[in-house]
Amino acid sequence: MESSLELWLTIIACGIATFLIRFSFIAIHGRMTMPAWFTRALTFVPVAVLSAFTLPEILIQNGGVNLSPFNARLLAGIVAGFVAWRTKNVLATIVVGMLILWGLHFFVH
Repeated sequence: MESSLELWLTIIACGIATFLIRFSFIAIHGRMTMPAWFTRALTFVPVAVLSAFTLPEILIQNGGVNLSPFNARLLAGIVAGFVAWRTKNVLATIVVGMLILWGLHFFVH
């Protein structure tokens, strides 16, 4: 019973902390001028977060880094990266990357 209470208190505390961190940016927007270096640094946040999510999923298989040409995720990721670079279209990047991945899985496996 006590561990259940600790779990719920931890979840609530994490929720409050997350809310306050996110709300702080909303609350000070327009009231305070951010330094130019900070504003410039914020432009890199989406790329950093996306990389942190996708690269381990693409490169790590069976507990190790797989850079072989038989890594379907790596090949699909390279093609999707090229499509993203050339088209600057998120939907096209996702569709092409998934089609390549599914095609490689279908024809290779």
